[in-house]
Amino acid sequence: MLGATRNTGHGRTGGRGKSWLQAALLLLSLLLSPLAAHAVNPDEILADPVLEERARGLSAQLRCMVCQNQSIDDSNAELARDLRLLVRDRIVKGETDEQVIDYVVSRYGEFVLLKPRFSTRTLLLWSAPVVLAVAGASAMFLFTRRRQKAGAIAKLSDEEEARLKALLDE
Repeated sequence: MLGATRNTGHGRTGGRGKSWLQAALLLLSLLLSPLAAHAVNPDEILADPVLEERARGLSAQLRCMVCQNQSIDDSNAELARDLRLLVRDRIVKGETDEQVIDYVVSRYGEFVLLKPRFSTRTLLLWSAPVVLAVAGASAMFLFTRRRQKAGAIAKLSDEEEARLKALLDE
């Protein structure tokens, strides 16, 4: 039939509007859901779930010396694997979490910790955010005070008001 239109039931947007919305919602849910990107291999996992949980907690605190912005729990580097195995081995031997961390720090230095310990050597590191926030707030306060003083409008004298009135009347 000429001139006849087929009603698809999708309104003006056709089927694309709904599928676009579904795709956007799926993408949003994937972006907002935390995805665990653990690089622990099955052969590394301890049989005891309590010890494995301790190992995972410790591994999340240690920096991969190859990747440097990942924990050894998240890294696929060989060194990270070796460190994961070292942590698990020391846990199985009965060491406490602190003893394991101290051992790794003694071998690789404080840099291996993703969250550095508070000490005299790291005092500047820990105090820098507070110092910078106070300095920024002080600068903002001084800037706004100067701006208020500079923006203050002086009153016109009687003579200036009379002259202005005469000019406006002309």
